[in-house]
Amino acid sequence: MLKVLVLGATSPIARGLAMRFATDGARLYLAARDPHEARRIADDLEVRAGTPALAGAFDAEDFSSHEDFLRNAVGELGGLDGVIVCFGAHAEEERAQVEPHVAVAEIAQNFTGAVSLITLVGRHMEAQGTGFIIVIGSVAGERGRARNYVYGSSKGALQLFTQGLRGRLAKTAVHVMTVKLGTVDTRMTWGREGVLLSISPERAADMIYRAYRRKSEVVYVPRRWRFIMGGVRLIPERQFKHLSF
Repeated sequence: MLKVLVLGATSPIARGLAMRFATDGARLYLAARDPHEARRIADDLEVRAGTPALAGAFDAEDFSSHEDFLRNAVGELGGLDGVIVCFGAHAEEERAQVEPHVAVAEIAQNFTGAVSLITLVGRHMEAQGTGFIIVIGSVAGERGRARNYVYGSSKGALQLFTQGLRGRLAKTAVHVMTVKLGTVDTRMTWGREGVLLSISPERAADMIYRAYRRKSEVVYVPRRWRFIMGGVRLIPERQFKHLSF
């Protein structure tokens, strides 16, 4: 039985992935900033998938708590085979671009907190020689757009970090997968651009789970974003900086 830790478990994509792992018989620990909501989701999983699930509190910005949190989660699960990193924040971009504390808080949530936890997970899995880490990123990390460069820079840094970790663990059986997520129809993207290209969280979770089963290393969800962002990367900087998309 796989033992899987889901971080940011209250997000719609995390819930979808949790259901897919639970349906396949995995034992889950659902962690989120709101432990009561995480517990509610765990109870729902138990009913729908017939698999007991644990739940607890996790704060990405409380770096000093991460080591104890991971140790306790591993103990309660009875081991650790996989970690899914789904947490993140998308603040008011206009404020983040002019108010340093808003920008720093967003980067702490999206990048620094993830680095702290993933480093501990990587060390644990390297020692045991096996496992998987799925990191949910964003196509916003491909290039710095004037419209959302604070959010994009945090996701871009996370994707670069994950790429380096994949290289460091390449000699082990640890599978590190980066998900470059396009627009998904959730509360975080409500009212933002790209509505016509958005997909449901359920469909995104299906695609991510299938990519995990294939042991993909970098996956765009949905796949069309690979081609869209390929074109975006080809735009010269002198022209790109004037674009408003």
